[in-house]
Amino acid sequence: MDRDTSHNLNKEQIHRLCIRADENDCCMEQQGDDIILKAPTEEDAAPDRGLGTAIHELFKPFGGVELEIPPREPMIVTEFSTPPRSH
Repeated sequence: MDRDTSHNLNKEQIHRLCIRADENDCCMEQQGDDIILKAPTEEDAAPDRGLGTAIHELFKPFGGVELEIPPREPMIVTEFSTPPRSH
């Protein structure tokens, strides 16, 4: 397998990678490979449908709901007086 080693990691990143590798009982190279393989792909980041569409499709098998919409009441208009200006 070809290795593409990145040398652009700072000391903090190398330290964190080393800790994760120790926690997972593997070498830093394997830990780096695992992180890259588990990273989201471009397809994961851009869903082909929106949240509203996903919710609609999830509940579509249960049928719709008819809601009674109450009549609107007139708006209450409040008058605000302008405070006197001080110079």
